[in-house]
Amino acid sequence: MTKTVRFATEGGPEVLELVDVELGEPGPGELRLRVEAIGLNRAEAMFRAGVYFERAGEFPAKLGYSASGIVEALGDGVEGFEIGDAVSTIAGFSMRDYGVYGEAAIVPASAALRRPEGLDASEAVALWGPFLTAYGALIDEGQVRPGDFVLITAASSSVGLATIDVANHIGAIPIAATRTAGKKQRLLDAGAAHVIVTDEEDIAERTLEITGGKGAEFVFDAVAGEGVRKLAQATAKGGTLVVYGALDSKETPFPLWFVPAMRVFNAFDLTLNPDRLARAAHFVRAGVRAGTFRPRVDRTFDLTDIAEAHRYLEANGQFGKVVVTAGG
Repeated sequence: MTKTVRFATEGGPEVLELVDVELGEPGPGELRLRVEAIGLNRAEAMFRAGVYFERAGEFPAKLGYSASGIVEALGDGVEGFEIGDAVSTIAGFSMRDYGVYGEAAIVPASAALRRPEGLDASEAVALWGPFLTAYGALIDEGQVRPGDFVLITAASSSVGLATIDVANHIGAIPIAATRTAGKKQRLLDAGAAHVIVTDEEDIAERTLEITGGKGAEFVFDAVAGEGVRKLAQATAKGGTLVVYGALDSKETPFPLWFVPAMRVFNAFDLTLNPDRLARAAHFVRAGVRAGTFRPRVDRTFDLTDIAEAHRYLEANGQFGKVVVTAGG
């Protein structure tokens, strides 16, 4: 038996329960992981609440995309991994079928990546999801170039901080947007060339000031909602506005004057494509080796405190990844 998080109904963090389950053996193409650390993602809170793009198919339901741990069993046909390998999982499956919140988890081997040398389990789980997302949006799809201005909303999130690192790594100029002034200096210390405090400054006007009136060539937005109107004004002519999250649950307008360059980024397009994922993994590992990619852990919770960890995640006060340790 192993301790695993399940929820029997959609709702707030209080629906999460730690229960004993018989996990069993991995099937063809799967591996079983002894979990050491779990990285919380906004998608999981939305899935739990029933507002994600997919909903639980049956209850009790599992959840969780990102975990780090040790391979302890391999299913038929799995190649490239051995028992004892330190790996991390990524969002390369449906939470209707798999979940990593627990002391152990069975996942598709295609959704596992070896842990980079020199990182512990918590650092590794804070690395892959954010940096794969930043790489996929800016480089794989966005073709951001050296000298381009990159405007990043929700910049103190794990993806926002990874995007600052990726932008600096390729010679682009990161502009970090944050709601309150309390995180301004931390974002500058994290490598942002400029910081816009949106409670005090107009994001469109300030971006135009920073960029000499032309706007940002690439705008990467985690919020959506009405704010995209201002972001469209902050985007350079011929630039790109990419929405990858929905922190604002209100309806997102589609600025008609900006149709050709506004789109949604879906990380699954990268993680479910073996060739694109391999290139992305090489890029991230190179950044880790160079010391320019720094996974940031904001706060760590124990698995027994999973509901409290979700409350903390949804309060939006973190600076980096919220991690849950499973004791593996």
